[in-house]
Amino acid sequence: MPNEPGRSHVFYRKLTRRYPRIVRGAGCWLYDAEGRSYLDAVGGAFVANVGHGVREIAQALARQAERVAYLNGTAFTSDPVEEFAVEIARRSPGDLELVYPLSSGSEAVEAALKLARQYWVESGERVRRKIIALSPAYHGNTLLALSASAREHYKTYFREWLVDVVRVPAPYAYRCQCRGKPPLCPNCSGEAVEAAIVREGPDTVAAVIAEPVGGSSSGASVPAPEYWKRVRAACDRYGVLLVADEVLTGAGRTGTWSALEPYGIVPDVMVLGKGIAGGYLPLSAVVAPRRLTDALAHGSGALLHAQTFSHHAVSCAAGVATLRYLRDHALIERCAELGPIFHDRLAALRALPGVGDVRGRGLLAGVEFVADSAGTPFPRSARFAETFVEAALEAGLVVWPNVGQADGANGDLAMLAPPFIVSVEEIDLIVQRFGEALRATVERIGAVV
Repeated sequence: MPNEPGRSHVFYRKLTRRYPRIVRGAGCWLYDAEGRSYLDAVGGAFVANVGHGVREIAQALARQAERVAYLNGTAFTSDPVEEFAVEIARRSPGDLELVYPLSSGSEAVEAALKLARQYWVESGERVRRKIIALSPAYHGNTLLALSASAREHYKTYFREWLVDVVRVPAPYAYRCQCRGKPPLCPNCSGEAVEAAIVREGPDTVAAVIAEPVGGSSSGASVPAPEYWKRVRAACDRYGVLLVADEVLTGAGRTGTWSALEPYGIVPDVMVLGKGIAGGYLPLSAVVAPRRLTDALAHGSGALLHAQTFSHHAVSCAAGVATLRYLRDHALIERCAELGPIFHDRLAALRALPGVGDVRGRGLLAGVEFVADSAGTPFPRSARFAETFVEAALEAGLVVWPNVGQADGANGDLAMLAPPFIVSVEEIDLIVQRFGEALRATVERIGAVV
């Protein structure tokens, strides 16, 4: 039976809902203890990119656990750690070749921003302390990562603990006057990022951090082709480090290993997570060039971000097995091939009541919900996204919600990011069940569109 709040000893992430107890997963599907099946259209949390039940990955981590489970990363290395670094480095663009394995995306973002700050201090430029980040955006829930995020409803209770971050509007075409089409406004062209660097004083800015393609906070909003070239050029001009948060968009999710790849852009630091171990174990990574780490090596001698489970042998074994599985089964190429089919099928959702926009790249999509044809967001009190997620679950579909993207408080959307093994028939089923859930949601909240 689903776990009853107040009866279980689990401290759940949400304390007022009942959780189906999942007992098995296979491919794109989850099965609960009552025999119900769920089509996992978002890989849990954009994580299960190779699907459930991949024997090769399970066996790889089991073999490593039998050999040695845990090693102190400050004292030892291991074959899986070395092999994982090689696999990530060979896929990374430009001079990104050193890999720092961690557990979660939040943790890796925290480490990347600390690396940027430590690099400047050890290079004699202590005044470079400012971070520039986009809004909407999400970078994690640890305090520095949360500071860089634009999730006001997450920050409410912790504001006094957070650091100030320079905020720049994200290239969010659906809610921009230029609609992401030439002539582009400063927000959509990248000019706004450069203007922020100049306004703040270039010699005070340590880093710009951003998701190359919008994550859940902007519903897979895709920037104009020239955006990242403009941002990269501005960072080069003023000596600012560019940190690409590819925790959600990387590892092939948008059809290329890096979501920046189509733009020909190489960041100074890349952050990976989620799909690099397929959800089989927690794993993330900071990928950096030697030109940054050399400053640390000649100074303090270490990145000052110690974590008990960094460089974890079993987690890295899962990562190696996942990356090789992606390669051996050409799954990133498959993601690129399925992307146009996925978005073609999803386009049918535009005709449904409550849908304002459908967007994305590869096997990543966002569907933004609106109250009218003018794009007016539903009031937050309607809890449209939450109601939709529950209706989808009842229809046997797992999606990912987001709220507040329209103005920081109001706005509702749902994200889709199925495993790369999804079939065309399953894509059609995603669209069908999405439509069923949406019609049920509109009826429940009494919305007239």
